[in-house]
Amino acid sequence: MKVHLSAIAGTAMASLAGLLRERGHDVSGSDQDIYPPMSTQLEELGIPVRSPYDAANVPTDADVVVVGNALSRGNPEVEAVLDRKQRMSSLPAMLCEEFIRGRTSVVVSGTHGKTTTTSLLAHLLHQAGKDPSFLIGGVPKDFDRSYRLGKGEFFVVEGDEYDCAFFDKRPKFLHYLPDIAIIGNVEYDHADIYPDLASVQRAFVQLMNIVPRRGLIVAGLETPALRELLPRAHSPVETFGLSEGADWRAVDVQVKDGGWSFRLLLRGKDKGDFRLGLGGEHNLRNALAALAAANAVGVAPQAARAALAGFAGVKRRLEVRGRERGIAVYDDFAHHPTAVRETLRALRAAAPPGPGRLIAVFEPRSYTSRTRVFQEDFARAFQDADQVLVAAAHMPGKVPEGQRISEAELVRAIAELGRDARYVASVDEIVAHLGRDLREGDRVVILSNGGFGGIHEKLLSALAAPRR
Repeated sequence: MKVHLSAIAGTAMASLAGLLRERGHDVSGSDQDIYPPMSTQLEELGIPVRSPYDAANVPTDADVVVVGNALSRGNPEVEAVLDRKQRMSSLPAMLCEEFIRGRTSVVVSGTHGKTTTTSLLAHLLHQAGKDPSFLIGGVPKDFDRSYRLGKGEFFVVEGDEYDCAFFDKRPKFLHYLPDIAIIGNVEYDHADIYPDLASVQRAFVQLMNIVPRRGLIVAGLETPALRELLPRAHSPVETFGLSEGADWRAVDVQVKDGGWSFRLLLRGKDKGDFRLGLGGEHNLRNALAALAAANAVGVAPQAARAALAGFAGVKRRLEVRGRERGIAVYDDFAHHPTAVRETLRALRAAAPPGPGRLIAVFEPRSYTSRTRVFQEDFARAFQDADQVLVAAAHMPGKVPEGQRISEAELVRAIAELGRDARYVASVDEIVAHLGRDLREGDRVVILSNGGFGGIHEKLLSALAAPRR
């Protein structure tokens, strides 16, 4: 089968391209903005990618064109496919029919933590000899690839509540035929398609409604918006969290070697001591969710202990991109106030002794982060940073003028809460500022869900250059 993917450079689309190639299909793609790690992955796979979007990019003899949800009417490739009446599909529909149907599907969902939890669960199953397939919205370091086509019965997929395509506005995860659904947490997000929290909750109720009675829902107990939905489940529910009442609970939690040690309680019964090499309380919860789902498919906690301790994490999730002059540069995908807060809290808790500062560089890039809806929440989210640099919002014209974030107001609100905050619009200006200001022992975390103009490499190069 000849398949073309329009918007191939998105993490999930590039993963689907890899799965299709491994299945033996002829795959091509196109996109507008292409950057690592997906650009690297596609290049290694030998999949031809054309840019920018153009009707000529789409082969007239393609058996199916998978249209990414970033594309809408008016895009030249969309219009060409419609004019030609070529077979058209969305990523979730293609993934379901080609790879998930017929397997045991484990869907990992929730507002935060999906990528790490999916990666960890895939790692636990792989280390246990289950030979799982997976598609993840990031690159797990243990696999160095965002997808895998295994021979086992399990398909582990990161399932988000965002829509599928311009012609299918349902949440993606409704395509994934879940036997087990992890719902880590539920908060308001995706302001471009959900008007309020209640509409987000309805999407997760839809997910719960398609889990079969013989299946399982693994749910975080500590977000009220999710907890109130659980009585509506038709399948068994197992909860996880750090607080009393959770079926899967971490107690005696201690920071250890940049990660955690804890005792696992399963419905009150002590299952022994466990280690996790990732910092941040949010990753403890991600680990509990993965342990619960693994247990449901036959990997008991004791069998998963060593794999949990050895989990290497995910690229772009608190990833150290490099060190120069005693200054560490981190990359993190955080683009929601809760994710920003938890990332900075994790870095603050892991601070080495000394006078070094924690500096956050934030690019409002996702649609929601470019709106005013979370402006006050973002101001509070940066309290663990010593200095905050706010960059210009990415493509602000995509958000109606009256709804756009004000970078100046955000900076002022952060400063009023006692933090050194400033608006530095461009990547080059940010690099120049940091190049002058940074000193040994400082840590810089870049917060963006996109390429951010290659800021990580530019900053490290500037720091490595001889000082004048």
